[in-house]
Amino acid sequence: MWSLTVESGLTPKTERYNREFLVKKEDAFKVVSPGEFIYNPMNMTLGAVDLNSMDKKVAVSGYYITMQTKESHSNSYFVVWLKSPQAIKLYKIFATGGLTEKQRVQFPTLSSIETLVPTLPEQTCIGDFFRTLDNTIALHQRKLDGLKAIKAAYLQQMFPAAGESVPRIRFAGFEDEWEVRRLGEVAEFSKGNGYSKSDLADQGMPIILYGRLYTKYETIIEDVDTFASMKEKSVISRGGEVIVPSSGETAEDISRASVVAKQGVILGGDLNIIRTDSTIHPAFLAITISNGTQQKELSKRAQGKSVVHINNSDLKEVELLCPALPEQTAIGNFFKAVDKNIAAQQIKLDKLKQLKAAYLQKMFA
Repeated sequence: MWSLTVESGLTPKTERYNREFLVKKEDAFKVVSPGEFIYNPMNMTLGAVDLNSMDKKVAVSGYYITMQTKESHSNSYFVVWLKSPQAIKLYKIFATGGLTEKQRVQFPTLSSIETLVPTLPEQTCIGDFFRTLDNTIALHQRKLDGLKAIKAAYLQQMFPAAGESVPRIRFAGFEDEWEVRRLGEVAEFSKGNGYSKSDLADQGMPIILYGRLYTKYETIIEDVDTFASMKEKSVISRGGEVIVPSSGETAEDISRASVVAKQGVILGGDLNIIRTDSTIHPAFLAITISNGTQQKELSKRAQGKSVVHINNSDLKEVELLCPALPEQTAIGNFFKAVDKNIAAQQIKLDKLKQLKAAYLQKMFA
């Protein structure tokens, strides 16, 4: 069984995409042969279409529609065009259904859409070009995934496991056991002040909104790409603050932290702000809050159902397992270097995706 997603195209079915309970008819599944296109009429306006480019048949939900190109037309061209911005605009024009979320593009509708098509040699050139670009993007995505997997492995090994007082991997010269400290004894706490997305501007002072901790920033925040005007009660970073979101969708969401490396950054609302004393390295604190036993402890303190919250009073009670400051510094600097590699790889990947988007706009009529 395979499924079709907007993000990944034709992909092995997982529990996330298990929709068998929605299928009412007896003939629940169909076959997609090599060289056949498959699309979801309900999500066609989002680009839910792909080509079976494998050398095997796969089974899919009977709700999907399959089709083939006729002679003198290139699969490699149409697998790009069918997901292009130009095609999606046409789907939205021709889709049937009153409500936007219930619009469909059934095959009789799709087959009636007209578009300009080049000669077969040019179709082949365009298809081959985008296949090469997609392969390059996939290569950089694998590199990024590999770096993140390496980071996750080091996080597992460089912090003590539950019930232990030393990690499995340490830098040379460090042998002492780690000690337990309560966060409220080694830090001061405050809150960011309320800003929302509507306050963002093209220029002004750099600002961090709590939602970006989930989507943008790694452990140490050195560059901020959102801006806003300073308000009367704005909270401005001095550099070295550890910030923890005070609300999120799950307990795991808010059990994370980042260090604001620079001064002069506005810290928005829904942020818990921690300033450590001289015995705790900020980067080490951010990493240990976000991983291992400390993350689990913080998750347990989160309160709420549809939206969960964590307050400074909860953070004060968190117990940390800490080595001496020199080892904290070594760990913090190590993961700072790892995060820089991840960020550099992410920039390369983003530029390639932007390049593809630009070519999609300019290489089709």
